[in-house]
Amino acid sequence: MSKRFNMLFCLVIIPFMAAFPSSEIKPLDSSCVRLSNSPIKNRESLNMAFIDSIDPDRLLHNFRINAGLPSKAQPLGGWEAPNIGLRGHFVGHYLSALSKRYRSSGDKYVKKKLDYMVDALKQCQDKIGTGCLTAFPEKDFDTLESKFSGVWAPYYTYHKMMQGLYDAYTLAGNKNAYEMLLRMASYVAGRMDKLDHMSIVKLLDTTAANPANEAGAMNEIIYKLYSLTGNKTYLSLADKFDPEWLFKALSENVDILGGLHSNTHIVLVNGFAARYDATGDKVYRDAVMNFWDILSQHHSYVNGTSSGPRPNPTTKTSLTAEHWSYPDCLSSTFSKEIAESCVTHNTRKLLAYLFEWTGEAKYAEADMNLFYNAVLPIQSGEGDYVYHLPLGSPRQKKYLKKDDFMCCSGSSAEAFTQLSQGAYYHDGRSNLWINLYIPSEINWNGVSVRQSTDFPYGQDIKLTINSGSPRQLRLNLLKPSWAEGMTVIVNGDTVQAVVEKESDYVVIDRKWNNGDVVNISIPSVVRVHRLPGNDKVVAFLKGAYLLAFEGSREIVLKGDPNEIAKHIVIADKSRQIYKLSNDGVEYTLRPFFDIDRQSYSVYATVRNF
Repeated sequence: MSKRFNMLFCLVIIPFMAAFPSSEIKPLDSSCVRLSNSPIKNRESLNMAFIDSIDPDRLLHNFRINAGLPSKAQPLGGWEAPNIGLRGHFVGHYLSALSKRYRSSGDKYVKKKLDYMVDALKQCQDKIGTGCLTAFPEKDFDTLESKFSGVWAPYYTYHKMMQGLYDAYTLAGNKNAYEMLLRMASYVAGRMDKLDHMSIVKLLDTTAANPANEAGAMNEIIYKLYSLTGNKTYLSLADKFDPEWLFKALSENVDILGGLHSNTHIVLVNGFAARYDATGDKVYRDAVMNFWDILSQHHSYVNGTSSGPRPNPTTKTSLTAEHWSYPDCLSSTFSKEIAESCVTHNTRKLLAYLFEWTGEAKYAEADMNLFYNAVLPIQSGEGDYVYHLPLGSPRQKKYLKKDDFMCCSGSSAEAFTQLSQGAYYHDGRSNLWINLYIPSEINWNGVSVRQSTDFPYGQDIKLTINSGSPRQLRLNLLKPSWAEGMTVIVNGDTVQAVVEKESDYVVIDRKWNNGDVVNISIPSVVRVHRLPGNDKVVAFLKGAYLLAFEGSREIVLKGDPNEIAKHIVIADKSRQIYKLSNDGVEYTLRPFFDIDRQSYSVYATVRNF
């Protein structure tokens, strides 16, 4: 193992500690984690090939033109074209992706590319001279503040740039990015200070369909900036981006999601989470936890995703996509444009907050579900991504072109840079949580843990512990609620696990020696998921993964769903092919993340008449 792998976590020095350390549980630094060769690692590689294919000067073109600087690069297309209001948004994701890649790999080529981007963007910011850094003119903010409409989401794009610079500093140690970030925040503070309360309320009113004034996660990034610096100016500024109406409803556990644009509002809830982290104000934690319960129990599909047709569509998009339905009304939402990828990625961010606060296995299991059944299925075998992930019957994935540069292109390119996210957590002392069973190796606290597995195809996981000297370590191994028992054997001796909840952890607290081996087995059977609000619409899962029916026919089944599940049997273990015979018809099923461009169905209808 290289010295680089051991020591990268010391790279970045943060100037101030967080104002309020809300939790001792934190994700293991990505510099301590390496994915081993596997299909998951291959997905990361496909994504990096896409990122590496983009000419940085083309990404910079609109920023340079907007700043009055020369550019000979060919403009990008799609949502990064020179006439599109969101131009520049992908650049923020690109900065975050490079920062995460460098943090995990130490690749000097990636760092060189990142530094080039930051230096060029600094030239643009310096030329503009106000602290603003955008690829669109500042007059877009003037229009938003005076008309409260008429432009396409300037703060959404502004947030992407702030987040990208934040990551460039905190993950890759770029000091220019830090100064640029502060200047961007000061620019926003200057604008917001000139507005009265009612103007801010109107500016941030996002209750309409497809709100063009979507502000992204401005509240979250500025709360993070407050935690980074301790400067209370940022605390006051972030508060202005917190919609009082949304916070009040969620703090009182009122479900007001029906009709709201999903990605606009889930990121605001992530901002509430960042506020709790920054201040310890418990009512914000309560609001976030209430939101998750509402979302997961009444608005989410089998794979943890959400978003679809608006109950009262008033725009073309809201007729089919991007909004939350009324509670438990999901069976009427199966358009071809449900489960927006951006929403999926931001849901995982929300779950990370919840797990860090509580250490509860139910949040880890929910994240595992999203990882295997919502994140991995959005990528094609060529590395393309989907905007939406249809779950009806029958459906096909519609992959974005590499030059579309839509919102989900950016969020997915960032997310697939670091697929080990959510796998390991620690408390800074001797507690290590393993929340995803993926081929990987970690080096932390003087101990290395190598995880070998073909999970979720198989049920067996092997952990090999290596330590120069005996080390005390408390391993917390996730036991999902669907597990048909869970066997843990340490050096040939079975661990007698006491598990009190459906989702829980098997805990091994001991002094580990070099070469110790933990063998884990998590057996499972095919089980039924019934759609909230309609138990005649069902999907089937095997262990951690969701099954999909292959073929272009609508899936209508007969019988009791639990009995149907018992008749779904493995036909080809090497390819994870399943068969089901029902009412004289034979169906073929496979893991949803292995579905690519063929027709498929996830949800089936049960009709017994």
